[in-house]
Amino acid sequence: MATENIRKYKFGNPLNTGAVVMEIAESTGNPEGFLANPKSKELQADFSKDAFVYGLGETIRGINKRGWLYRSNNADEPHHEEGKNSLYASHNFFIVDDTETCTGYFIDHPGFVEFDIGYTDKDLFTIRFNDFDFYLYVISGKEPKEIVKNFRELVGKSYIPPVWAFGYGQSRWGYKTADDIRTVRDRYKELGIPLDMIYMDIDYMQDYKDFTVNPERFPDFENFVKEMKKDGIRLIPIIDAGVKIQDGYDVYEEGVKEGFFCKKEDGKELVAAVWPGKVHFPDFLNPKAREWFGDKYKVLTDAGIEGFWNDMNEPAIFYTEEHLKEVFDNIHELENKELDISGFFEFTGLINSIANNPEDYRRFFHDFDGVKVRHDKVHNLYGFYMTRAAGEAFERIAPNKKILMFSRASYVGMHRYGGVWTGDNMSWWSHLLLNIKQMPSLNMAGFIYIGADTGGFGGNCTEDLMMRWLEFSIFTPLFRNHSALGTREQELYQFKDSESFKNIVELRYALIPYIYREFTKAVENNTMYFRPLYFDYRSDKRCREIEDQLLVGDSLMIAPVYEQNRTGRYVYLPEDMKMLRMRSYKDYDEEVLSEGDHYVKAELNETLIFIRQGQKLPLAKPARCVDELDFDDLSYIS
Repeated sequence: MATENIRKYKFGNPLNTGAVVMEIAESTGNPEGFLANPKSKELQADFSKDAFVYGLGETIRGINKRGWLYRSNNADEPHHEEGKNSLYASHNFFIVDDTETCTGYFIDHPGFVEFDIGYTDKDLFTIRFNDFDFYLYVISGKEPKEIVKNFRELVGKSYIPPVWAFGYGQSRWGYKTADDIRTVRDRYKELGIPLDMIYMDIDYMQDYKDFTVNPERFPDFENFVKEMKKDGIRLIPIIDAGVKIQDGYDVYEEGVKEGFFCKKEDGKELVAAVWPGKVHFPDFLNPKAREWFGDKYKVLTDAGIEGFWNDMNEPAIFYTEEHLKEVFDNIHELENKELDISGFFEFTGLINSIANNPEDYRRFFHDFDGVKVRHDKVHNLYGFYMTRAAGEAFERIAPNKKILMFSRASYVGMHRYGGVWTGDNMSWWSHLLLNIKQMPSLNMAGFIYIGADTGGFGGNCTEDLMMRWLEFSIFTPLFRNHSALGTREQELYQFKDSESFKNIVELRYALIPYIYREFTKAVENNTMYFRPLYFDYRSDKRCREIEDQLLVGDSLMIAPVYEQNRTGRYVYLPEDMKMLRMRSYKDYDEEVLSEGDHYVKAELNETLIFIRQGQKLPLAKPARCVDELDFDDLSYIS
C-alpha cells in the first residue's frame, strides 16, 4: 500500500469507528486544501470554478456533488427527492478534482457531518460538525482511480457474496404465506424466466419478531426451504433492528438479562416502537451484544437459509414512549381550540414529529468498547455494526460458506461485511436515473455488491418503466425487483409482454460470467466496477459532464434509456466502440460507431451495450438459476 500518499490528521478526541484497517502515522498542521476552525466547528476550502466533487456514496442528485448541501445523518427517508439532504447511509469519502490537481478526503466521524459543496457560497466548500472530534485522511494522487484505490486499501477489502446472489430476485412486502411464495415460483417457472431468490419481508415472522417464523403461515419451514431450493430458489428473509418486548420471547428475555439493549441515562432500556410495536434496540456497538445477536442468525441458517437483508437499522423509530407522551400532552392543549394557520401547522407538526424525532436519538446510550456514548454521537455506525454482527457470526456459523448479506443503513467499513440496496425508492423515471448516478459513488466508498429496488418500491410501476429499469439493473450486482404493500403488483408475470421480460432476465444470466469476473476484480484490486467515463478518459473534457453513461468493468460502457416514451437516446463515445442493440442474449444487432456524438435507436425491448476497443464480451447460455450456469462454455462478442 502506498501509505506515503495518505496523511492522517486528528481533531479533538475522535472515536475509533472501525472504518479504517491500516495504521497511518498522524500528521500535524492544517490538512491540504482545507482550513480547520475548531471554534466554529468547520473545515473550509476555496473552490476553483473547474473543480468537480465525486463521492459521498449513497446520496441524492448527481455524480458531481457540487452545488448542494449533503448531510451524513442516516435517515429512514423514503422520499428520495432533490430537496433532501440525507438518505440511509453516511459515506464521508470524496475527491476534489479540478483537472490539474486531484485530492481525496475521508472524514472518519460517526456523528452528524454537513457538506456544503458550493451551496451557501458557490466558491466555497464548507464542512460542518456538531462535534469537532474526527480523523481526517487526505489522499493525494494523479487521478481519481489512483485515489480510490489507496482509499479502498485504507478501509479494507469489500464483501463478496455467493455466486448465486448475482441471479435475479423477486421480492414484495405482502407475501404472507408459503403458498404466496409458491405462486411466485410457479408463475416464473411457467414463463421460463430465470429466478434465484424470493425475498421474505416481515410477514414471515411471528408477530414481527426477529428470528421467528409464523408456524401457521409457514408450516414445516425447514422442508419448505428445501422444496424451494430444489427448484433453484433461495429464500432470503428480512431481519429488523428492533426486538419486540414480549415475555416468553427468548431474544427479548436474553437481551434484558445480559444487558445487551441500549439504555437511557437512568440505566433503563429505551422503549421505542417499530413493526412489532414496542421494542428494545440491541447495542450493536457492544462487542458482547454483537456476538449474541449475530449468533441468533443460526436459527435460520440451521433451517437452510443462506442469505439475509438487514432493514430498519438507521435505526428507524416509529415513536418512543417519552416523545409520544409529549405529543399527546401538546395535542390535548390544542383540543377544542380553533386552529388558524399557525395552530394548524403546530398540530400537523406535532403529528409529523412522532417518527424518527432527532430528540429520540439523544435519549439512549451505547457501551462502545467500554465507553458510554450517547447514540446521536455514533448514530451513523448503527447499521454498520448490525451487519458486522451478522458477518462476524457467519464466520462462526458457516466458516466454509458464503452467506448473502446486505443492509439498508451503512457507514464506510460495513462494506467488508455486506452490500447495500438504496432503500425505499419510488416507481419514478427520475429514480431510475438516480439509480444510475448512485452506483459509481457507492463503488468509490467500497460498496460493490449494490443495487436498487428495480421498478421502484413505492408507487405503481408501469410496464415500460419496469422494462427500462431491468435493462439497467441487469448490470447491477444486486438484482432485485421489490415493491411495497398496497402498490401495483410488479412481478414480471403481471405485465403483458412476458417474452421481452424473459429475454432481458436471460440476458442478465448470459452476462453473469462477465459481471462476476469484473466484480471480483474490483474487490481484489480495490478498483471500481461502475465508473464515470471521466475516470478512464481523463483527456476528454466532454466526459466530465456525462452522468447518464457508465463504464461497467473494463470492457463495457452502458447508456440506459431512462425517459418514458423514448425509442432511442443520444450517446457520446470517447473512442470508437462496437454497439450491441440486444433484444435477447442471442438476438442482437451490432455496429461499430466512431468516436463522437450519436443518436441511437433503442426500442422498449432493446438493451444498449458498448464494447470498448480491444475488449470482448463473454456470454453464457442462460439457465433457470445460477447454479445451473456453465461458466466454461462461453461465446464471445468482440
